[in-house]
Amino acid sequence: MGYLINGVQVDADDEGFLLEADFSREASEAIAQAEGIVLTDEHWLVIEYLRERFRDDGQTPNFRNMVKDFEQEHPGTDWKARLYDLFPNQPARQGVRVAGLTKPFGKGGY
Repeated sequence: MGYLINGVQVDADDEGFLLEADFSREASEAIAQAEGIVLTDEHWLVIEYLRERFRDDGQTPNFRNMVKDFEQEHPGTDWKARLYDLFPNQPARQGVRVAGLTKPFGKGGY
């Protein structure tokens, strides 16, 4: 499995996670299209958050920590529900996939 990004076939595992992280806008757009997601500004907010955490921590946060961080950084939204609106197939996994990152540890990024 893989994705066509900028005319280059990029390898992914059997769940659609890239084997090597790709922080380009084109990678997220290609993966989102394959997932049936039309990216909005809120999607990009989540993508940039996940990429930043991946760069800083070497891994992505689990769903509980994602919700906590978004509630602190962007209050006034029910982020638990909103993250599922944006990435309905498990935000801590589908969001990571669309962000162009490698497979998270354990279930849901734990």
